[in-house]
Amino acid sequence: MQSENRIAAFEQACVRSALIIPRWLPGSTSVFWYRREVSNDKFVFFLVDCDQGHRSLAFDHEKLASKLSQDGPLLQPDALPFSWIDIERSAECIRFKYQDKIWKFSQDGSLTEWEGNFYEGHFDPGCEELASPRSRESAAITLVNQTTKPIDIKWISNDGEARFWGPLQAGRSRVIGSWLHHFWRLELYKSVPRRSVAFQVKSRRFTVVIENSPLGLSLSCQSDPLVESELDKVSGQSRGPRGEPFLRSGNVWVRQPDGSENQVSFHGFSDNEFKDVYPSPDGQFAISMQCKPASKASLHLIDVMPQDQFPPKLMTEEYLRAGDNVELKRPCLFNLATRAEIPVDNSLFANPYAITSIGWSSDSQKYYFIFNERGHQHLRLLEINRKGTVKILVEEKSDTFVDHHQKTYFKLLLSTNEFLWASERDNWNHIYLFDLDDGKLKHQITKGEWNVRAIDFVDVEKRKLWVHALGVMPGQDPYYTHLVSVNFDGSMLQVITQGDGSHTWHWGPDRRFLIDTWSRVDSLPISTVRDAETGKEVVFLQQEQLSPDLEGEWCPVQRFNAPGRDGKTQIYGIIVYPRDLDETKSYPIIEFIYAGPHDFHTAKAFRPSTAFRTLADKGYIVVRSDGMGTNWRSKRFHDVCYKNVKDAGFPDRMAWIRAAAQSRPFMDLSRVGCYGRRGRRVA
Repeated sequence: MQSENRIAAFEQACVRSALIIPRWLPGSTSVFWYRREVSNDKFVFFLVDCDQGHRSLAFDHEKLASKLSQDGPLLQPDALPFSWIDIERSAECIRFKYQDKIWKFSQDGSLTEWEGNFYEGHFDPGCEELASPRSRESAAITLVNQTTKPIDIKWISNDGEARFWGPLQAGRSRVIGSWLHHFWRLELYKSVPRRSVAFQVKSRRFTVVIENSPLGLSLSCQSDPLVESELDKVSGQSRGPRGEPFLRSGNVWVRQPDGSENQVSFHGFSDNEFKDVYPSPDGQFAISMQCKPASKASLHLIDVMPQDQFPPKLMTEEYLRAGDNVELKRPCLFNLATRAEIPVDNSLFANPYAITSIGWSSDSQKYYFIFNERGHQHLRLLEINRKGTVKILVEEKSDTFVDHHQKTYFKLLLSTNEFLWASERDNWNHIYLFDLDDGKLKHQITKGEWNVRAIDFVDVEKRKLWVHALGVMPGQDPYYTHLVSVNFDGSMLQVITQGDGSHTWHWGPDRRFLIDTWSRVDSLPISTVRDAETGKEVVFLQQEQLSPDLEGEWCPVQRFNAPGRDGKTQIYGIIVYPRDLDETKSYPIIEFIYAGPHDFHTAKAFRPSTAFRTLADKGYIVVRSDGMGTNWRSKRFHDVCYKNVKDAGFPDRMAWIRAAAQSRPFMDLSRVGCYGRRGRRVA
């Protein structure tokens, strides 16, 4: 095998072997097993006891391989013919399936057939693929690929066609925008026969974990409890006899308990009809969105390789261009008992880009919603009371833009009449605590020159939250992800994850322990079990190692940071050398660029760098960095992109390349080129 192929295979194997999927024993919050791949098609099973701080082989692999080989083909201890084991809580034996039989292998070495129950793991076959319905409620899906291969993400369109959305690499996660009740397909890349599974978006924040299973792809889908549980409480369940509001011919009607129907609104027309009706829990009031439709605009594309025919064909889709009218929503209030509309002044939510319904308070006195102004310079949490009075509870405003897509977060705490809110008002994305009655700020919970990227968990009773933090560790790359816990009053802020790298983690039952894995582009993955309260390491699990046959051949990707255009703001990037680098020679520089302002794009955790290495081995120095205007640094850093996307961080990236060349004279600044694309083969 050529050296470059062996390096690619090694890096891929590192990602696979570092992937820990804990299988917690039934009824236990401290004991789990996992399967570790040691090389292609070779693996071993480990048993971990977090209370005892112990990791060991789950059973004697050599003895079991010998037992199974007595009446069949020769089996190797690291290539046993099953991928799932069922372990009793006492861990005195394991059970597994082999040759259509269930076997029991005890610690004393005895092997017998098992006639009892056999738990083969959670397997969700997904759902039937259906055309996605027309939906009016946006949703965010977090996809986590815990398989060993890339996943193709495909949206099942309104006409039932599977449309490719993008790839998801092994061991990685990403958030995609969707709509409630839409259908998606997840397909294992280049699998023969095709292995895929479909799911439906069931809530506004939805997490889907994709795993390998003995039966195929396995899905684990759940709503985000941080949001959905509170939304359910806000909207509430209607109590007592009431009318039931519904929509007919673009207007609001109400159906009485006796079956009679009465029209409530009379000014809903085809170009301004009522949609999305939200009744109060007591059934006396309702909010309905009156909507002016968006502009009709068509985008024409040519599919050069259609699946259903040989010649290319024309495709036409609706596509709003800059300046076209978006759908204009306006919440209207109705008294269902008197069948009268209550006037609501829309001056605080005029010209919306989007209005997001939160729901009614449990006492039916107030209705809450989020208003995002077109242009994204005002974002408000608003309430409408039963008299139609509109009040601002909290507002974000900016002379540039409010990052509504990445950084909007809210959580209503009904038991204490408070709410959590994300804001960049101090130049960094942090969480604030507000009073739900008057909208007054009570505390800034997180603070400092770092960002909250996401909320991991909120414990309302303990008044504590856990967040994904970027830049919280001084001296580390500010894009590295860490888990941080903090009390609602801002006290006792603690970094749970340790280690100079970017972290991912899996929670155990009852959130007592977590499996923490971290790495860098220049450091192979390390995994350990931590106490979820203190962050203390309780069990060391594993660390990936360089293959002996690659000593002297594999050179890790280099990290480099230097000031950008202003001479002080640090820009972070990576450098990839040719495998046979000769520092006495001069090499042209090729920069890979994707500078979209929605995220940062330079790799932080270890992952295969095959595409960059292949290019570098042709005689180039390959570089990549994130200049100003990209996301997840300070707001001032991000604001550079405002009405200036063409900037693309070029001044920062040029300064960064020049700084790198000062200590690397083999980088030829007279020969610099760049290219960019989005797709599967990006390193």
